[in-house]
Amino acid sequence: MSVVKINAIEVPDGKGPELEARFAARVGGVEQMPGFEEFMLLRPLAGDDRYFVVTRWESEEAYQNWRDSQQFQHQHANTHDDGGRGAAKPDHPVATGASLLEFEVVSLALPAATD
Repeated sequence: MSVVKINAIEVPDGKGPELEARFAARVGGVEQMPGFEEFMLLRPLAGDDRYFVVTRWESEEAYQNWRDSQQFQHQHANTHDDGGRGAAKPDHPVATGASLLEFEVVSLALPAATD
């Protein structure tokens, strides 16, 4: 079954639009990775002030291959230490912190196909 990775990003007041613009302008390499299934950027409305970056992968191995890829490093080079492989930079332009939540999908419902 698929795995889901959720990056919970703490965004300072007023920086949400900049974060959204950065994701809109991203290179898009994740969509080309083998085993990639889904991406969502979720904007908080109530109950939490963090943004959530949700990705779904066919396996943990597929996710790890993305994390180890040049595409990942390229997309994170400006915001993370060690050429995009390390922790978020202390002077990160749109986030004050982030944590990774990890899940295995045990049940999934999709809309019924219509002809």
